[in-house]
Amino acid sequence: MNVSEDRARSAFGNEQDERTYRKALKAKQGFVKRFGDDSNAVYHLKSADVPVIGEALGVRNLVMADGDTALDLAADAAAAPKPALTDRTVAGADGAPVIVGNIRMGFGHYRISMAMASAAHAMGYTPYWLDLASFDQTTGSKVIAYQNDLYSMGSRLSQKIGLFNRLYWEPLNSEGFRKLSYNAGDQKNAELCVPLFRDIDPNTPYVGTHVWPAQAAVHAGLTHVVNAIPDNWPMALHLAEGTIHTVQTPSAYLGYHQLRGMDPKRQLNPMPLDSLVYTGHYIDHELVSNIAHDCEARRRRLLGGGPIRYLISVGGAGAQQELFAAIIERLLPYVRTEQATLLINVGDHRGVWEGLVKSVAGLSGVARTHFDNFAEVARLAEDALDGDLTGVHAFCDSDIFSAVYSSNLLMRCCDVLVTKPSEFSFYPVPKLMIHRVGGHEAWGAIRAAEVGDGTYEIDDTDEVLAMIDSFQLDRELVAFMCDNIEAANRIGIYDGAYKVIDLAVNGIR
Repeated sequence: MNVSEDRARSAFGNEQDERTYRKALKAKQGFVKRFGDDSNAVYHLKSADVPVIGEALGVRNLVMADGDTALDLAADAAAAPKPALTDRTVAGADGAPVIVGNIRMGFGHYRISMAMASAAHAMGYTPYWLDLASFDQTTGSKVIAYQNDLYSMGSRLSQKIGLFNRLYWEPLNSEGFRKLSYNAGDQKNAELCVPLFRDIDPNTPYVGTHVWPAQAAVHAGLTHVVNAIPDNWPMALHLAEGTIHTVQTPSAYLGYHQLRGMDPKRQLNPMPLDSLVYTGHYIDHELVSNIAHDCEARRRRLLGGGPIRYLISVGGAGAQQELFAAIIERLLPYVRTEQATLLINVGDHRGVWEGLVKSVAGLSGVARTHFDNFAEVARLAEDALDGDLTGVHAFCDSDIFSAVYSSNLLMRCCDVLVTKPSEFSFYPVPKLMIHRVGGHEAWGAIRAAEVGDGTYEIDDTDEVLAMIDSFQLDRELVAFMCDNIEAANRIGIYDGAYKVIDLAVNGIR
């Protein structure tokens, strides 16, 4: 496959100025000089087992092959075990391959990828995981790793230095990434990932859960590409012309359609109707199919006087540790009297847990740790669905798949998810929304508050703690969110992942 037309020149008929284009070209050349030019390299892929989610979601991992044999994805999928039948299985799917192109940038894009793989598996397809950041020897992966490191550092600094957050980080994440000119640089950088696609049949259904994998697939000539946009705040960062763009909310649909505010100096041409679809929230089949059961179990626990179960999921950047420490300190007295249960997932960041232990007096003495033992986490989550669960439980796993998917399992058996308004904003679980990390996340909390399955964003620590006290005193508050989750489910708000996979396979009909 050859790199397609120069998409850095314009977006949906909106021309980039020459200065913007030359800046994008110069940035790409700088990365080539720094990380090497592998545009003529021949990379072959093979499929491999995936830890944890391989069995749960039927996923195969696309990794670098040792030899010169080109991957035959259709044959590989035909040889894989056929997905079990579900109420979502599509007639004729028969295990056909669907690629989920992603990168690890924090946990969010991995979590959305798991939702897509779960939906594909439930619909009868064989999902393949393609993490463009995982091919360490390639120029594209090196560029992604470099940019991811910068973003993670910025996230951490934004929580430690208020001036940096107010003057640089918030504006960058809300307005900087919003500009149409930003898209030109990303389009050029995505060209560096094209060599990884040489083994992939261009007609293979493909879902990108970050814009770079979506852009790279189009540059490589793939024809059935869906660009699953994660955020509820329209930004040119997420544009990948040549794909079907999907969004999770009506407000995002209108904002993207008009390319709202992406160039304050001119009124831009809107996106064509066949390039944008509102799907609803991207949620795993395992969560959607169990909404009724899980909400009823929550009501039974809450209104029956049992402890309220709080799940704190700390993001990959390890930001907001001081706030999390304050939340844990407030909850510990409730835990000691069995009015609350506390579940803390620090992902694959052992240092975050060690920091919390140092910050919160008495935490280490009451916490039961479940580290690097996913089977134990799965048993705990399964037993807790209809059984008892008390105390403080801490989770950490050096395997990224276990680290991310542990929260998926624990979501089903928790009563309140304590989270910043990231991708979790859209999940069917009652949510306490704490302060965002990056301005673009604000509209995720707005969506949750309007659907009624989460609180509004609370950016003051004392107000967060007051909301916890309110949950403890008035159990109906969490039951109210459960009512809203069930109402939203009845009208298909959480069916977005299924619709994305259908679009990748069949296009817009």
